[in-house]
Formats: sequence, structure tokens, C-alpha cells
Amino acid sequence: MNDKARPSPPQALLGATEIRRLAEELGIRPTKTLGQNFVIDGNTIRRIVAAANVDPAETVLEVGPGLGSLTLGLLDAAERVVAVEIDPVLAERLPQTIAQWRPERAASCDVVQGDAMRVTELPAEPTALVANLPYNVAVPVVLHLLAHFPSLRHGLVMVQDEVADRLAAPPGSKVYGVPSVKAQWYGRMRKAGVIGMNVFWPAPKIASGLVAFERHDQPQTTASREEVFAVIDAAFAQRRKTLRAALAGWAGNGVLAEQALTRAGVDPSARGEVLDIHAYARIAEAKQLPLA
Repeated sequence: MNDKARPSPPQALLGATEIRRLAEELGIRPTKTLGQNFVIDGNTIRRIVAAANVDPAETVLEVGPGLGSLTLGLLDAAERVVAVEIDPVLAERLPQTIAQWRPERAASCDVVQGDAMRVTELPAEPTALVANLPYNVAVPVVLHLLAHFPSLRHGLVMVQDEVADRLAAPPGSKVYGVPSVKAQWYGRMRKAGVIGMNVFWPAPKIASGLVAFERHDQPQTTASREEVFAVIDAAFAQRRKTLRAALAGWAGNGVLAEQALTRAGVDPSARGEVLDIHAYARIAEAKQLPLA
């Protein structure tokens, strides 16, 4: 058995009393600007960690650890945790919290003070992403991390419930859009549950959703990711229009857009919300082909 085998019964986690005490000690209040909603329920932390299906040998990347609620739960499940925190006060305090609550695991957590939207290097290569993400930047953070850290094979993120629905939406769904398609470039996203409002401090006005993902190979195409994403952005910028009309600016004019769509095997009268990532890749590739 691994010498870091997890204890039974479960170790204590931060609750409402501990979270508020820490916040008072640091003189902080959760801010809307940073999207801070701290989880104050240990059972919710255990549920998130269990749903993330973290292997004991993994290195987990956590974004926005805050006061450390989820961090402690992840240290109970993983070999190592790399926590990226934008708030310098919280980043400085987190190692002390870990040393107090999990002294035997203190050396297994690296705290990086920085913006997850800008980070491109980490002290360890993460294999899983598990995070309670700020609602206002959840989608760009997920896409940025998947783009820059190919070692991330799977993960679970907690986001605003409607954002969770969009990330996991299939083609043709009413909420299928840019996040849905771009996420398909990297992997399969699925809704993994809903988290109520009363397990947070402060309590948000809407429920949160859990989104699990598993990375797969990117689409086979000669077009770059940037070229494919440009088509996606253009298609959904005017989602009520047909693809022929919506992609006219991207292609140069409506005639060129129709030619690219036809070469890609896509109906020019269709709309963007019915296409998957592979169709968008074919459209981007078709634009590169010489005219017949």
C-alpha cells in the first residue's frame, strides 16, 4: 500500500466556523471582482473530490484555492497539488493552513501566486484539473489551461450552473455555443452534478454545476486551432443567420463562404449550433484549399 494511504475515517476539513475565522484573521471579505465564494461544507468537498476520480499518484492543478477548503480534500486524495491563487494575501496564507491541518502533506503542495489566465509554467506537470472556478472567468480559464498544459488528462470544475450546461451541451441544444464547441477540441465534457447555494460563503444567487472532462486527441486537420476557433467565433457572432451569411466576413464574402462550406460538406443554409468541432475543422481547412 502507498505510504500516503488516505486515513479512515476522513480527516477534518474546513467548515463555516474555520473559514470565517481565517477570513477575519486576514481581514478579508470575499469579493465579486475575483469571484470568491468559499465552500464551507466538508461533505461538499468530499463529493467534489470523489467525483473528480483522482488517482493517488496524480498531480492535481487547483485554480483559486482561496482559504484552502478544497485544497485539503485534494491533498487527501492526490500525490501532489499545485494551487494557483491570484490573491496575494490568500496565496501567502495557504501554506500555513496546510501545515496546520495536514502537516504530513505540507511538502506535497506548491502554491503559485498568479493569474490562471496567464500562467504557462508550473512547478510540476499536472494530470488533473480540479477547481472551484470564479463564475466570470470560468470558460476562458478552462480553455487556457487545456491549451497550455497537454498533460491534463481529465478533471472536474465547479462553475455557474448555466455555464456548466453550456460547456457540456451537445450540437443542436438551445444552450450550445462557443464554449461548447471549443471545449470539444480538447475533450469530452459532461455535466456531473449540481451544487446548492447554501454550501458557500457568501451564498451565490444561483446554483453551481460540476463539469467533468476527459481529454481526447484533437481533430485531425491541417488547420490550426486558432483558425478553427476563428470559424467558431464567426459562426456564433450572428447565430440567427445561416452559416453562409454568418461566415461571409470570415471568408471574404458570401460566395467564398458558401464555397468553403460546400467543400467541407456542410449545408450553407445550416446554422452554427448544429455543427460539432469536426465540421468546424473541415470548414477552416476548406478555406485553405485552392478554388476549383
